[in-house]
Amino acid sequence: RIFSVIKNIRDIVNGIKSENVRLISKAITSIEENSSVKYNLLSEISKINNIAYRIGITGPPGAGKSSITNHLIKYFRKANKKVAVLLVDPSSPFTKGALLGDRVRVNSHFKDDKVFIRSLASRESRGGLTENISEISYILEKSGYEVIIYETVGVGQVEVDVVEEVDNVILVLVPESGDDIQMMKAGLIEIADIYVINKYDRKDSNKLFLALNNMLKLVLNNKWTPNIIKTVAINDEGIKDLYDAIENHNKYLIDSNEIKKKNNQRYKNNL
Repeated sequence: RIFSVIKNIRDIVNGIKSENVRLISKAITSIEENSSVKYNLLSEISKINNIAYRIGITGPPGAGKSSITNHLIKYFRKANKKVAVLLVDPSSPFTKGALLGDRVRVNSHFKDDKVFIRSLASRESRGGLTENISEISYILEKSGYEVIIYETVGVGQVEVDVVEEVDNVILVLVPESGDDIQMMKAGLIEIADIYVINKYDRKDSNKLFLALNNMLKLVLNNKWTPNIIKTVAINDEGIKDLYDAIENHNKYLIDSNEIKKKNNQRYKNNL
């Protein structure tokens, strides 16, 4: 029995090193199920030096997060980056499994072997993510995925857990969010590195832009000034601007050494 467990771990680790999608999926399943191989597996892959850039896309339901994710995948692939996407969905009250909803469009990339997409059930965890997402991301990072995109569950509130997991928080709002700005003010200022006003072709878009812009002027932060990007994601409008803002933020993190601090903090959080 013990030899079969060791062989199983060795096979999965070799699969991660060789970027075998089936074995990467098996590794993630072992994490989700808290199987007996979990901790030995995580220990073994810690010797692999790959580091991923992590992006969190959050915001209220219906803001267009999936459309934005779908188009961002294309831009990262044009830059020849391997991309993993973790879609955190509300759990079914019956099966506790993930409900995909309108995220089927993201799966249009399923033929691309450099794109890995996994839907995860939130399993009633709070904060927009799922319980084992740190360890799942670690598997993907060590599997050679250079960009990991987290799309949060969208529970109608600012989901703060994502801040601790990613290098870049993108908060997606729509013009109708304008009435909620004052209520969300403190959370908005603290959480986002980039703001997206999606469905910018709708009424009151400029009103929301001005409200956000005025809020950001109150933030005394000499390190990074958050961008406000206008998009109509369903038509791929403004997504290139968003991609450029993400790349600029990544450059800032590297140049300022903030990326190292974030990685170290994640490591401490997971001890």
